[in-house]
Amino acid sequence: MGAVKLIGTYTSLFSIRVEWALKLKEMQYEYLEDDIFNKSPLLLKHNPVHKKIPVLVHDDKPTAESFVILQYIDETWKDNPLLPQDPYERATALFWAKFADEKHDSLVSLSWKFCLQTRFDVLSLSLSLSLLSQGQCLVEAYTAAWTEGDEKEKAIKSAQESFAFLEKLIQGKKFFSGDDTIGYLDLAMGWIPLCLDVMEEIGGMKLVDAKKFPSLLEWAQNFIEIPLIKERLPPRDALSNYLNMIASYKRSHK
Repeated sequence: MGAVKLIGTYTSLFSIRVEWALKLKEMQYEYLEDDIFNKSPLLLKHNPVHKKIPVLVHDDKPTAESFVILQYIDETWKDNPLLPQDPYERATALFWAKFADEKHDSLVSLSWKFCLQTRFDVLSLSLSLSLLSQGQCLVEAYTAAWTEGDEKEKAIKSAQESFAFLEKLIQGKKFFSGDDTIGYLDLAMGWIPLCLDVMEEIGGMKLVDAKKFPSLLEWAQNFIEIPLIKERLPPRDALSNYLNMIASYKRSHK
């Protein structure tokens, strides 16, 4: 069905979720590392609109945005489905995966504030667009990690309110898919076990504890114990250095 290539960044949670999907589908693919701070001509060619990773290139046809790529993968290769077949369950999974739509205006405001404070530099614009595409929980968790004072407390409270929805959603289930195997929504939420504790460490805070969010933490542990997930986790030091660099940059440009 044509060659499959993935343009990504090793420490990017957006790229990693696409790799997880390809591995679930047992697909052979070529991984092409890109530098989000020095973008390659190949990336700019295949994603001239947003100019960001990840980009899946299948049979020389590019698809951008990690959630869109997941749907493309699921519709192109039918084995080991990621999304439910039932229309309602499918729509529900897509709703929770995006989760940014409910408060879209506030996320847009946050992104523009993010850019304005840093004079529209390339790093800030790339990161804010990535966070906007990810969803409300991640935006709030990241904001809590680099801010201070009242702004930090507000971001922590808002993030925990969002995590409470996820806690309720996962209660009584092993995975968000509702089955004994992971699916689209599990991949979408995979950033939680991947980098939440790093964000907490950077911000000197605790967003998700066992008392308030027992089911969510149990899911996170189940998720990272899956062999194909575990084998594509970046070293914690590399992820920590990457997020620390961005957080330090943000604090110095407030």
